[in-house]
Amino acid sequence: MELFSAPWFSALLAIILIDLVLAGDNAIVIALAARSLPKEHQRKAIVWGTVGAIVVRSIMTVGVVWLLKIPGLMLVGGLGLLYIAYKLLADTHDGDDEHASAGVTTFWGAMKTIVIADALMGIDNVLGVAGAAHGDFTLVVLGLLISVPIVVFGSTLVLKLVQRFPIIIQIGAAVLAFTAGKMIVNEKMLATWFGGSATSNQIAYWGVCALCIVGVLTAGWLKTRRDRASEEGRAGNDKVTA
Repeated sequence: MELFSAPWFSALLAIILIDLVLAGDNAIVIALAARSLPKEHQRKAIVWGTVGAIVVRSIMTVGVVWLLKIPGLMLVGGLGLLYIAYKLLADTHDGDDEHASAGVTTFWGAMKTIVIADALMGIDNVLGVAGAAHGDFTLVVLGLLISVPIVVFGSTLVLKLVQRFPIIIQIGAAVLAFTAGKMIVNEKMLATWFGGSATSNQIAYWGVCALCIVGVLTAGWLKTRRDRASEEGRAGNDKVTA
């Protein structure tokens, strides 16, 4: 593809649109993972989390042809992302003070969550960008560079919204669960059940996506409820002891 030609700019525009659409999930993961950090570490977590995510995505982009040959990749990625969505929801705490001292440990825990989640979610982004670039390595690199400010800005915005409106944590977990569901149903190995245009295929397709959302939100709610009951029980025991 000739540099700066009409097809080249057309492919670049397609890559920018792909980044805008798919970067939302990455921004949500980074914001939710960084929300429990002390404020002085949140910006650092967003920047370094984005850098780590881009490095992982770059490696995946280089090996995209090989990745396409791995059977069950989308299924495994979807199941892994479901667990991360649950963990981000289940790890919600009302008492920030006791976690503010976690410092470095919490920071590296956030980094691990961000990088692993992006590796799982980045499959769609990598395939989309690689397809739109039509083998042009310059466009692939530009696509990766363009995604950096999009993810950083999006993560900062989502984090501010989470701090003002905690319900966004549930909404974010639901979005990640939906993304996981879409990865599972788009697995080529499961095309017999989800790949057709028949009514039964469509019901199964959207039913799995809905089940992923309901399952993650329910599991997260039950975990939070158990933790709260346990904390209340310990507080009661402390009073009795005192």
